[in-house]
Amino acid sequence: MRVRIKVCCIASLEEAKMAVEAGADAIGLVGEMPSGPGVIADELAREIAAAVPPPVATFLLTQRTRAQDIADHVRACGTSAVQIVNHIDPGEYPALIEQLPPATRRIQVIHVQGPEALALIEVYAPFVHAFLLDSGTPYEPRPELGGTGRVHDWVISAGFVAKASKPTFLAGGLTPDNVAEAIRKVQPYGLDICSGLRTDDKLSPDKLRRFMENARS
Repeated sequence: MRVRIKVCCIASLEEAKMAVEAGADAIGLVGEMPSGPGVIADELAREIAAAVPPPVATFLLTQRTRAQDIADHVRACGTSAVQIVNHIDPGEYPALIEQLPPATRRIQVIHVQGPEALALIEVYAPFVHAFLLDSGTPYEPRPELGGTGRVHDWVISAGFVAKASKPTFLAGGLTPDNVAEAIRKVQPYGLDICSGLRTDDKLSPDKLRRFMENARS
């Protein structure tokens, strides 16, 4: 099965166009975060989301944790999917499902800090369309919720993919040089990349090209 590729931290219409033309299946638009790269205003996120042609998906990355706040954020940005980057109270999901447009895909980020990440599968699986494994530290005083550039333990990630009944994306420290190894070891449904494609905080055409070539081959 072909691995899906989501290019995250899109910061302009030009970067979105570059990612789409390179063959990205989805782009990521980062809302307000406590740390990390790629944050853009909701107004710009909405402009970019409206310009991206189908079938390319548009993901809003939100740090919000309450159903009403998450739904409001999605409506403000007009994306086709929402990537929830905090380990939120699963009790928020029924209300969120009611408040989101029916077509909006829900992706729960799991920050892989140890084997305990696998226990979160059954917590969130009833409510989400997909998981995304990342390398953040959500419980620190200044949380990291993505864009860390760090690789986590791919053995744990591979176990998560094997156990989860939902499609699972892999993020965290991916680059053009390690993407093929990541696919072999983890066998994810999709890949999510931000900092590994950027130079001087801009999407690098060369890194993007090499990443796509190495992932597709």
